[in-house]
Amino acid sequence: MNRLAGVTSPYLLQHADNPVDWWPWTPEAFEEARERDVPVLLSVGYSACHWCHVMAHESFEDEATAALMNEKFVNIKVDREERPDVDAVYMEAVQAATGHGGWPMTVFLTADAEPFYFGTYFPPEPRHGMPSFTQVLDGVHRAWTDRRGEVDEVAGKIVRDLGERQLTHGSGERPGEDELAQALLGLTRDYDQAHGGFGGAPKFPPSMVIEFLLRHYARTGAEGALQMAAETCERMARGGIYDQLGGGFARYSVDREWIVPHFEKMLYDNALLCRAYAHLWRATGSDLARRVALETADFMVRELRTNEGGFASALDADSEDPATGEHVEGAYYVWTPGQLRDVLGDADAELAMAAYGVTEEGTFEKGASVLRLPRVEGPLADASRLASVRERLLAARAERPAPGRDDKVVAAWNGLAVAALAEVGAYFDRPDLVSAAVGAGDLLVRLHMDPRARLVRTSKDGRAGSNAGVLEDYADVAEGFLTLASVTGEGVWLEFAGFLLDHVLAQFIDPDSGALYDTAADAEQLIRRPQDPTDNAAPSGWTAAAGALLSYAAHTGASPHRLAAERALGVVKALGPRVPRFIGHGLAVAEAAVSGPLEVAVVGEVLGDLHRTALLGGAPGAVVAAGPPGSAELPLLADRGLVDGLPAAYVCRSFVCDAPTTVPGELASKLS
Repeated sequence: MNRLAGVTSPYLLQHADNPVDWWPWTPEAFEEARERDVPVLLSVGYSACHWCHVMAHESFEDEATAALMNEKFVNIKVDREERPDVDAVYMEAVQAATGHGGWPMTVFLTADAEPFYFGTYFPPEPRHGMPSFTQVLDGVHRAWTDRRGEVDEVAGKIVRDLGERQLTHGSGERPGEDELAQALLGLTRDYDQAHGGFGGAPKFPPSMVIEFLLRHYARTGAEGALQMAAETCERMARGGIYDQLGGGFARYSVDREWIVPHFEKMLYDNALLCRAYAHLWRATGSDLARRVALETADFMVRELRTNEGGFASALDADSEDPATGEHVEGAYYVWTPGQLRDVLGDADAELAMAAYGVTEEGTFEKGASVLRLPRVEGPLADASRLASVRERLLAARAERPAPGRDDKVVAAWNGLAVAALAEVGAYFDRPDLVSAAVGAGDLLVRLHMDPRARLVRTSKDGRAGSNAGVLEDYADVAEGFLTLASVTGEGVWLEFAGFLLDHVLAQFIDPDSGALYDTAADAEQLIRRPQDPTDNAAPSGWTAAAGALLSYAAHTGASPHRLAAERALGVVKALGPRVPRFIGHGLAVAEAAVSGPLEVAVVGEVLGDLHRTALLGGAPGAVVAAGPPGSAELPLLADRGLVDGLPAAYVCRSFVCDAPTTVPGELASKLS
């Protein structure tokens, strides 16, 4: 029986034809394990995961291995992007037991979903001190049958230990200027002066930290904060982590110099970085930041937008190597000198090698290089010639077998994309990007929200999935809707954001402590209710919710939302000075709270000079409402009118406003 055939997850569908008798995560799977008295083998991964593909090919497609799995276990396959709650709970157990984690994640459970043995990737034969996957299967089966009491004892102890782990919620008070200054000092200590970014290899794009640094600079004028943000952005934009031909960022760099990426391209990374580069341009006027913001926006629309108007989750790291027919990482993106000569001819190939850092030895594998844009003294060629080289390489690359696309639409990541595209479209007079943001917002309302404003996590091909939205979905979609309200002047987006945030108040917040959980109170109960205020690849649901609640309160004056945001930021006060790299989004939200945030009402125009000036204001977290006088849908416009018949801007804090201005330059001064 093929239980994966009808699911919406592309990752699960990749495994639908395996000889393994896979189950999705359902109560029936655990009941089957109970009736057969066998353990559950839980395998967690995602579509763009390179090592997930490797283990699938080596083990899950192997008939003998599959027969052993089917005989001795009930096998459950989970897409971590559809079920981040399941992934978070068992990853916490894996990391606590082994000191590390990753995907594919392999966990053995009792029929009560209690874990007792853990791992990640297992090879098909013993390698580098790791047992083979079949050795693991045999060992777990023997322990289950011969030492059952020990297994049950271990499982019970793990669940108890997880339940006793305490999270520091903080005082319930937001950070002040002292804590934010301490966080900046901590980041300065961790900063890589030579290559930008923080820490060593592998090096991930620090999107949320960049946002904090830019907001801190805007509020305090601290040049060191701006320098770290600008240098990091330039290093990434010139490195191999950025696609120099097609735009968009890969997941991370395997080295500290940003040269060789892990080639998968995720929607959330590109949405966050698109917005970060736009905000860097807003602060500095950098041509490079402007170019990267627009190229990344265009990449998302061109390569990730679905037929329904949403945005797909990812492009795979792997693609077919035309020379061998094998699927290998990076085949679509890397170049040898010979390939450059075949496309460009000798003279332009030499130019391309110099411009893009391609060497005869190669910077990747088998003599191939990842294209970069290193600084080279002196002009390489005129701009039109270099543009021609890029266009011809891009056209030639388009003839290669393309990486697979995970067409799953994830609510949270689409919320991030909506916010980025709406802002970039408004900043750079690109109504097509604003239109793309509106289209994705429409899809989220139409397909992901039910009549009670509850969200489903994912959809695919216009069909909603069955998994409930988690906190990051509500927070990031609300953030996208709030940004659409600011950019389009349409109050319905503010209303939709309010529906989602009311659900956050009712279902995700501990009323006693103000702490937030990643799953709703009425969601499926796992062995532990997950909660994590620290950022991962995207903002934590906890601090993303704090940011959306704070913005909504600034738009509407809603005191419950403001109070919830302030209480949620208590964890940032506790953790920000200690681990600023891992709570960057919370620090950025705290900057907005310390700054106000400012409320800007633009009466009498949408996307005119005053409105665009308001959107370009650097005040941390400032909210903007624009539209005709007395618009009932946007509370900031109530009782505020034109001045001498001209559009006017009001800069307010807690709904108390300065004298209005009709001059964009005066407005810019008020917001600086």
